[in-house]
This record gives sequence, C-alpha cells and structure tokens, in this order.
Amino acid sequence: MADPPWSYNDQALAGNRGASQKYEVLPIHTVKNMPVGKLAKDDSFLFLWTTFPMINEALQVMKAWGFEYRTVAFIWDKMNHNPGKYTLSNCELVLLFKHGRIPMPRGARNIQQLIRSPRREHSQKPIEVKDAIKKMFPTQKRIELFAREKTRGWSTWGLDLIQKKDFQSDLTDF
Repeated sequence: MADPPWSYNDQALAGNRGASQKYEVLPIHTVKNMPVGKLAKDDSFLFLWTTFPMINEALQVMKAWGFEYRTVAFIWDKMNHNPGKYTLSNCELVLLFKHGRIPMPRGARNIQQLIRSPRREHSQKPIEVKDAIKKMFPTQKRIELFAREKTRGWSTWGLDLIQKKDFQSDLTDF
C-alpha cells in the first residue's frame, strides 16, 4: 500500500491548510522514479491512495512503477468534507494495481468497497482499509510506503518514521 505525498501546488493556499503545510510533498517525477516496481514481487498488488484531482498522476506513477490498473479497491467516505474547486470533497480512493498475477492464497472475497469512517488528523487514513487488505490476503507480506505510523502486521517505510526514528523495513523483502 502506498500513500504518496502528492504535490497539489498548494503552497499559496490561504490559511496554510494545504498538504505542503503538513508534511514534505514530492513532485510527480520524483515519485515516478522510485524503484518500487523493481522491488515488488512478481505476483503482487499495490493499493494506492489518491484523491480525485490526482487520479491522472496516480495512473502515471503506477505505469512508471510497472503495475497494471485493475480497479478501485476502496472508496473512503470521510463523513465530512473539505472545500473543493467544483464540489465538496468528502471521499478518497484506493486504486488497485497488479504486478504479475493475483497473489495466492486468497482470503476473504466479500470485502466492502465503501469504507465509512470519520476523517481524523490531516492525511491519517482509516485502519479499516488495512484490516480489509489483511483479510483479503492474510498470509502475504505487507508493506506501507510513505507510512506515517507503524501498524502491527505491516512493514513500514516513510520519511515521517525515519524522522521519528521509528523505521523498520527491509524493502528487498518485497
């Protein structure tokens, strides 16, 4: 699973509410050049967090990483909203990409796509998504890229963890 620090070019937003005010964001070319596809196992999935304005960039990143788009895995209804440019923004997506074949063995196949969970701190994702992925693929190794906190049963990699000295991952294992 990955939650890239998408750059929305929001440095000038009033009230310092943009992503760049909360954490370091990365330009799309930097994210695309990360060797994730070279580190991924032959038969693996990547669950990628994105917002609606960043769908095009998410698809570019996955193509650069060598993954193939499959579907929308999850839609997170935050149960409140942010102002958007066109409509109120109250959902985020987790897109599903495949590298090789579906990892086996499979677990649960009755996982709901819609996750209703209140928004918490900026960019904090609902644990229900990780729980669902674990139910779907209970025996596979799992890593969270761009993680902001540790989660039991997941390896983690992310700048926030390195800065907190809470880093615990060997990326060559994935």
